[in-house]
Amino acid sequence: MNTFRSIGIFGGSFDPVHNGHVLVARAALEELALDRLFIVPAARSPFKPEEQPAPPAARLRLLQLAFAGCPNCEIDPQETERDGVSYSIETIRTYAERHPEAKLHYLIGADHVPTLPQWREAVDLAKLAEFVVVPRPGQVVANFPEPFRGQTLNGWPFEVSSSAIRERLKLGKAIDGLVPSVVAESLQKDNPYT
Repeated sequence: MNTFRSIGIFGGSFDPVHNGHVLVARAALEELALDRLFIVPAARSPFKPEEQPAPPAARLRLLQLAFAGCPNCEIDPQETERDGVSYSIETIRTYAERHPEAKLHYLIGADHVPTLPQWREAVDLAKLAEFVVVPRPGQVVANFPEPFRGQTLNGWPFEVSSSAIRERLKLGKAIDGLVPSVVAESLQKDNPYT
């Protein structure tokens, strides 16, 4: 078992993974001096209960392709294996148990910051991890509500969304430059979004 001092946890639907996700991962590794960044695709988001993402196997395959060149990144399928709605507290507790010596950094979108007190077991969540905000270009980041603490990732401005990519795929439009080339090639052969 590796001893990590600093771990990042990057959750999301990754439906599909795109270049913005890859840039966020690189920024997190550099800015937070992480020993390892775990990318954790959600089975289902509690914030989007009506949305049915692409099958986990398809999203995991694309994530493996997108992050194959990143030795400090690891794809963790625990939420898809648990199935049902994915709650951050369950995932963060797993990392706290596996790596009790590590500082945990949990990456979230800036739009989620005001909602943190409504998250499941929010007080415990705030104790277990420092939150790292990933803002979209030009987005103002709200202050962390008590008892949460954290920081904002500088990153690189790259405006792209998975929903826009899904729409382009449904319409048969090109996605070059929006996703890693290996992901684009895989989606040409096997596209779960048509």
